[in-house]
Amino acid sequence: MQRKKRSDELYQGMVKTFPYAAGRTDEEMKRPYIGIANTWTNHFPGHVHLNQITQAVEQGVYMGGGTPAVFGTIAVADCTIGSGLLPNMSLPSRDLIADSVECMTYASKFDALVLVAGCDKIIPGMLIAAARLNIPTIVVTGGAMLPGKIKGHQVDITSGKFIQDEVAAGRLNQNDIDNLWKHMCPGMGACAGLFTANSMACITEIIGMGMPGNGTIPAVYAERIRMAKEAGMQIVKLFEEDIKPRDIMTRKAFENAIRIDMMMGGSTNTVLHLLAIAAEAEVPLTVDDFAQLSQTTPEICKITPSGKHYIVDLYEAGGIQAMMKQAADNNMLHENEMTVTGKTVIENCKNAEVLDPEVIRPFSEAYHQTGGLNVLRGNIAPEISLVKSAAVPLNMWRFKGPANCYDSEQAARAGLLNGEIKPGQVVVVRYEGPKGFPGMPEMATLILMIQEAGLGDSVALITDGRFSGMTSGPNIGYICPEAAVGGPIAFIENGDIIEYDIEAGTLQVHVDAETMAKREAKWTAPEPKITTGFLGKYYSMVGPSSKGALVRGPFDKR
Repeated sequence: MQRKKRSDELYQGMVKTFPYAAGRTDEEMKRPYIGIANTWTNHFPGHVHLNQITQAVEQGVYMGGGTPAVFGTIAVADCTIGSGLLPNMSLPSRDLIADSVECMTYASKFDALVLVAGCDKIIPGMLIAAARLNIPTIVVTGGAMLPGKIKGHQVDITSGKFIQDEVAAGRLNQNDIDNLWKHMCPGMGACAGLFTANSMACITEIIGMGMPGNGTIPAVYAERIRMAKEAGMQIVKLFEEDIKPRDIMTRKAFENAIRIDMMMGGSTNTVLHLLAIAAEAEVPLTVDDFAQLSQTTPEICKITPSGKHYIVDLYEAGGIQAMMKQAADNNMLHENEMTVTGKTVIENCKNAEVLDPEVIRPFSEAYHQTGGLNVLRGNIAPEISLVKSAAVPLNMWRFKGPANCYDSEQAARAGLLNGEIKPGQVVVVRYEGPKGFPGMPEMATLILMIQEAGLGDSVALITDGRFSGMTSGPNIGYICPEAAVGGPIAFIENGDIIEYDIEAGTLQVHVDAETMAKREAKWTAPEPKITTGFLGKYYSMVGPSSKGALVRGPFDKR
């Protein structure tokens, strides 16, 4: 017994040796040990400033009475990824990020976490980790980029059609075009519109896992640094009060997130990520919840690419808290859910107000009486398809046309350049789902090419792939089951008549069931495009988009 006691004491001494060797003092060793995940990289603007944000969090932890321990993890952004198979790492990186945070947290025995992120799949990766680990956690995002300017006009990465028109009118010259890419993104932060990064930063605030202002404070504002310090101080209080992510991310909190997301018309990727986060938090959530809430939620905000405003405009109009207060005033918010501030949703937003009704419209002047995201179903998409209705021209809310089928996005791009895609068609792009590619690539390039070709209000696109938040136009994605597993989209042929109705929530191919069954009988499942390395493992374990495209091990039956 004495030997075992000495052995335990020796082990505990060894555990303390490394922190002392890293420079920790006796006082630091007594305090709550707070892990800070930093996804800094100088590779792209959404994360280039995160060292400064992380340092502010670190200072806040010290001020709050904790001991910070900073560690790094990866950051992959859609816009830094080229075409082809191997570069497709954006969505797969989400689960890898969650795994890395889990690994470091268990190995380091952190008491609580602050997770610092800025872009695309990185924020949802952090939220998945928070739900999985369920120790006190705050997510701090890097903030939005300010819009760029070209000859007095505000621009961002979706302004290609506007630039083309200005060139055609003679108001922009070749020198302007040569320097275009230096002006569209003027500096640090997540791209200036309501794309995936800023949509997820807003969702983090709405669901209660981020501090008020997390979604809209611009990256270059000192207020962002102050918020990071406050998060560092607050995490110590969350540890002391034992408030955990699953106390915050309840079923009602997810409903709040969906509701405000519909009001602002966020990225279609928010549906994919919320389904994944809810699954990790063991909160029941399905596509039907999005469909039902969309039907009763007015769209009151149009941020680029859906409209002319930018995230900085939403910030100046009162931000996410003002939108939540407006929802509460109209009995559309669960008010008593806990948040990382240690206060309820309504306590956080009770003094918020809309400062610019042009940016955040009153419900009586909503753009639409249904939400900015819509779920469509039918014989092409029995489980799910999604459209960012906020960005669809009114003349394209209902559409019928012949199918023009491509088995990859690259083939569709080539078809567009060759003049194969014409007004009135429904372009079908398949084998781009979670397993099909693998990795479910976003289709921003194809969408921008369609817009710049002047076809954005006369051609529809349907795909089992996904879209970035830059989606603009009648683009229907995330179709499930995907083609690679024998989903109906695999059996569509050129010339088949496809019809959708956004208001009715339908997506159909006008081919009878018997004919589709005969086509299915002749269909052969494709061989995996890659079977080794990270993407090979991802292919073998990734689930359907209707359940968030989560990676699950063979024994995880959730």
